[in-house]
Amino acid sequence: MHLIISDGVRERFPELRVAVVSVWDVDVEAGDGLDSLRDEVTRWVHSTYDLDSLKDAHPFRAYRDFFWTLGIDPTKIRPASEALIRRVLRGKSIPRINPLVDAYNLASIKTGVPLAAFDLDKLRGRLVMRFAGEGEEFLGIGMKKPVRLKGGELVISDEEKLVAIYPYRDSEQAKITSETRNVLIVSCGVPGVEKERLVKAAETAVNYVTRFCGGTAGEIIIV
Repeated sequence: MHLIISDGVRERFPELRVAVVSVWDVDVEAGDGLDSLRDEVTRWVHSTYDLDSLKDAHPFRAYRDFFWTLGIDPTKIRPASEALIRRVLRGKSIPRINPLVDAYNLASIKTGVPLAAFDLDKLRGRLVMRFAGEGEEFLGIGMKKPVRLKGGELVISDEEKLVAIYPYRDSEQAKITSETRNVLIVSCGVPGVEKERLVKAAETAVNYVTRFCGGTAGEIIIV
């Protein structure tokens, strides 16, 4: 499964890149030893960042600037990696969703790159990053009913549905559950974030996911 960036998005954001990688035959509910990594990452965050300077550190400033460009206020809707780190710095625990999601969230914290993951078996046809049309419906994870988009939002869609509002909200229809066996991981880039960091984030996510949930990873592809 690959992701294509539309011509319109390329024209507006020529520096935008993403890294994608598939992992097959995972056991989402495994997770033995994950608590030790969670504790290790928590200690690392406290030794590396502080709340006052976090927003201006690289790469978080690049994601914040991109959010503003899209008309999203990053003080209200934060980039996922920054939000997770801020949570840790405030003394809160890292969220526990399921072992696979928890594993790639830890990779997001370690690399500063927001990561998304989709159930490959719930995707239909190719994925395209594009601008939304007016009135398209999106059902985000945890939403009780879909919202209608105004048009112009940056989204990822398959041939049937929207699977993400990029780069901060994934869809209910393609989310990772205990039944998931095959996963597509997306390392979400923005202008100003180097592709080497995106690859590192994808590599770290694959490392953590396969370490705790098993599976076999494919090649990391830069789009």
